[in-house]
Amino acid sequence: MANFTVNGEAFEVDADPNTPLLWIIREHLKITGTKFGCGVGQCGACTVHIDGAATYSCLTPVSAVEGREITTIEGLSADGSHPLQTAWVAEQVPQCGYCQSGQIMRAADLLANNPNPSRAEIIAHMSTNICRCGTYSRIISAIERAAREA
Repeated sequence: MANFTVNGEAFEVDADPNTPLLWIIREHLKITGTKFGCGVGQCGACTVHIDGAATYSCLTPVSAVEGREITTIEGLSADGSHPLQTAWVAEQVPQCGYCQSGQIMRAADLLANNPNPSRAEIIAHMSTNICRCGTYSRIISAIERAAREA
């Protein structure tokens, strides 16, 4: 049994300790905003926060989150009013949208630790996440907007 908190709610899950957190979140808990992209930590679509730090949920075994706090895109804001979420809409970032929850969670990690990042710092921090549609300039603009408006 693994005990942890997701988006402020306590969960106890009976699963193999090596099961990736991604599948616990999506299949066991039915919280589906976190996406499967590659399964090997190369794309960032599965990014969640564990104790406030951006983490690939596809590479994190459920045994590693015992007693920890996990935040998914659903937990970032109950009503979608987080500055990054509103900036994402204002800047019309998504095309297909598949990577966007991971992109936003990665950006939230950046702004939590650096509320006024330079463009170069944004690019470096976000380099771990892939957008197959190539909306990188809009992602950068949305992060800059969120930093200004937060």
